[in-house]
Amino acid sequence: MSGPVAPLLVFGWGNPSRGDDALGPLLAEQLAERARWQLPAGRLECLTDFQLQIEHALDIAGRERVLLADAALGLSSAFEVRPVAPAPQAGFTTHALAPEALLKVYCDLERTPPPPCTLLAIRAQRFELGEAPSEQALADLALALDWAMAWAGLNESVESVEQVEEAETMKEVTA
Repeated sequence: MSGPVAPLLVFGWGNPSRGDDALGPLLAEQLAERARWQLPAGRLECLTDFQLQIEHALDIAGRERVLLADAALGLSSAFEVRPVAPAPQAGFTTHALAPEALLKVYCDLERTPPPPCTLLAIRAQRFELGEAPSEQALADLALALDWAMAWAGLNESVESVEQVEEAETMKEVTA
């Protein structure tokens, strides 16, 4: 990389041609669009790819914080957030790294701990080739985007997953 590095990195991965698998890239793209109007230039960088690869360890260098966004099966809420720590991956390959393995590659290359990294997993159900994201996935993406905007300093409307769940419950009660 040359020139100054944005302190915040959002990296969304997934295949836009496989239904709900598009959620990670969609989150990064939508967040980048909002940040363009609300954050100082150079504060946030949003990247997308089909999968995490060892080369992406270089994208983490020089950041204050990193948000990794992906579609996930089996979630009971619209999205889940958790910190990510470096860990080796069993059966190392040059393709499809887990977030923990990506951070381990970063540590091995840079010989320093990575910046704080957070995984934002967005509820997904369908991954059919050629399909668009489902209506439910897009609704869950909207909630995850609110959280990500707060993470990036774009708004203060959503503080936690618990607040999102509480808001969903209130919606159901009042409906």
